[in-house]
Formats: sequence, C-alpha cells, structure tokens
Amino acid sequence: MANTETVQKVIPFKESKLSKKEQIASMFDQIAGRYDFMNHFMSLGIDHIWRRIALQQLKSLKPKNMLDVATGTGDFAIRANKTLNPDKITGIDISEGMLELGRQKIEKLGLSHKITLQAGDSETITFPDETFDAITVAFGVRNFENLEKGLSEMRRVLRPGGKVVILEFSNPTAFPVKQLYNFYFRYITPLIGKYIAKSEAAYSYLPDSVKAFPQGQAMVSILNGLGFQSVTCKTLTFGICSVYCATR
Repeated sequence: MANTETVQKVIPFKESKLSKKEQIASMFDQIAGRYDFMNHFMSLGIDHIWRRIALQQLKSLKPKNMLDVATGTGDFAIRANKTLNPDKITGIDISEGMLELGRQKIEKLGLSHKITLQAGDSETITFPDETFDAITVAFGVRNFENLEKGLSEMRRVLRPGGKVVILEFSNPTAFPVKQLYNFYFRYITPLIGKYIAKSEAAYSYLPDSVKAFPQGQAMVSILNGLGFQSVTCKTLTFGICSVYCATR
C-alpha cells in the first residue's frame, strides 16, 4: 500500500486551517473561469489526445451508464459522450463553481438530456452499489483527501465486470524529459497560474501534488489491494501522464 498520508499533506493553501477537501473546493471555485483554457494552454493541447486514449480503453465495454468523478467543467464527460455514446453520464465534483460552468457548456451543446453534473464527494458517492458500467476520472484522484476511500467508493458503485479508467499526471524519469518537465512544472507553471489564472497557489500546488502522488506500480498495487482486477498502467508522452485501468 502507498502512504496516503503523504498525499494528504500536499495542500493548496498552506496557511489555511481548512481541510484538504475544503481547500480543493475553494481553489477550483477560484480558478473555474480559466480552468479549461489553462489545461489546454499548459499541455499545448496534448490533453485532448490523453483523454481520447483513455476513453479508448472503454470502447469494447460499450458502457450505457457512466460516472465521471471529479468532473470539473465536464470536459471528460463531454468527450466520453462523443467517443462512447452511452445512454447517460453523471458527473460529480465538490466545486460548485466548476459544475456551474460545466452545466452551461453542456446546455449549449444540447446534451443536458444525456449528461448531468451534480455536487458530489468521491469519498461518499451517493449512489447505490453496482450502479455504473464504467467510471472515469481525469486529473482528479491526486486531489482526493483519502485516496483509498475514494477508490473504494468507486469500486462499490461499479457493476461486476465494469471498468474504471483513471487519467493522471505522473513524473517522467527519462533524460532530458524529466529535467525539462521538472523545470517547467516548478518554475513556469506557477508564473502562468499567477498571471493568467490569477492563482499562483493553485498552480504551485499542481507540481507538488503530482510529485507526492503514488504512481506506476505503486498505484497499481493500491488498486489491486482494494479488490480491483486486471489492473494496468499505460504511460503517455514520455511518462508525463498515465492511464490506469481496472475491472471490478
């Protein structure tokens, strides 16, 4: 098992007395208006490719009822609808600011009948056991206050034979990608966050949270330990991002 306490200690606002969960909700409320732009800008648009590759893992499953955890503004849910065409996608998130922007996007796209976004906590998912055929999470699990509790809840609401797909940042190890990545994340990202998203704290938290998060085999071991089956990890773009797949 990975040391989830290490993950919990990485918080956006170090002087705040709020819990990590409360800080994360506040942080995303603050940056909601620039969040989508920042994702695409900082990744040079590669995040679109990452999402597409992650969702390909669910093609053969042909899920009808999906849950998107830490859905934010609904980008991954919208992409899942286009790629997989399920009957219904429910997105949950603890940031009401992000959810409101996501609802506006979904309404403009005419997808309100298929995609529903609602306030929800990954650690106490308010759905019955075995509700969903597939569960997705894009760049959200490292923000969980209790990683194993959140993953266990996802397994609980997943139907037997269903699959969870987790897309998350990781730390590349090969030279010179590792050095360039660390420099960009450590020095450039907070500056971009400060001047574009108006939140240096949020984009200083990003590299810290990625560095502390259990990756590769460590994450695979956690998923196996929680009872998931056929757990795999696929690294993308020189190890900058990873796709974890697991079946209940």
